Parts: sequence; structure tokens; C-alpha cells
Amino acid sequence: MYLMVLVLNKTELLDEILENLYNVGIKGATVMDSQGMGRTVCDNVPLFGGLRSMFEDCRPGNKTIISVIRNEEMIEQAVKSIENVIGDLQLPGQGIFFTVPLHQVRGHVLSWED
Repeated sequence: MYLMVLVLNKTELLDEILENLYNVGIKGATVMDSQGMGRTVCDNVPLFGGLRSMFEDCRPGNKTIISVIRNEEMIEQAVKSIENVIGDLQLPGQGIFFTVPLHQVRGHVLSWED
């Protein structure tokens, strides 16, 4: 079992990504509003010198999608379905995708076929 996390920078693509995830069998996910360090720095810290250039592209916010995934095959399908919408995740500004192994999960998990 794995926890899948996608921090999506292009929030306007959220609905299409969720639809694609559903179509590959991921029937449940949690979507949260999130904000990266760059945005926090842009809003709360006076910038000077070289720091300003690091944070010129401040985004208003992100969406973070999390889901419990049963196996690596489903993770690969999820990555492909996400990249079909947003493009190569290795390119800057797309977002961040990662998984974390889970040792214990309790409760009904909709992304699993019963």
C-alpha cells in the first residue's frame, strides 16, 4: 500500500486530473488547498537582492491530492494519467508527485476494487 501525493501548481487542471484518476480506478482521494514556501515568502517577507529573483513567479496557491493506492501498477497508471493532463512532471512548474509506503491502513478505501 502507498500514499500517493500530488501537489498541483496548475489548479485549473484539477477536475481533469481527478477525472483521469477515476478512469484508471482511483475512486477516492482527498483534495486540499495548499501553499508553497515561495508564496508564503512572497506574502510575508520583505525581499531584497538575490532572494527576490528566486520568488518572482508567486502562485496564488496549489491543490494537493492524496490517495491510498494498493500497488505499484496503479501508481504507474496514476502517473501516466496525470502527465496526460499536465505534461512531464520533470519540467519546472508542473507540480510534485511522490508516493510513500504505508504499513497500516484502516477504513474503507474507495480506490481499491472490492
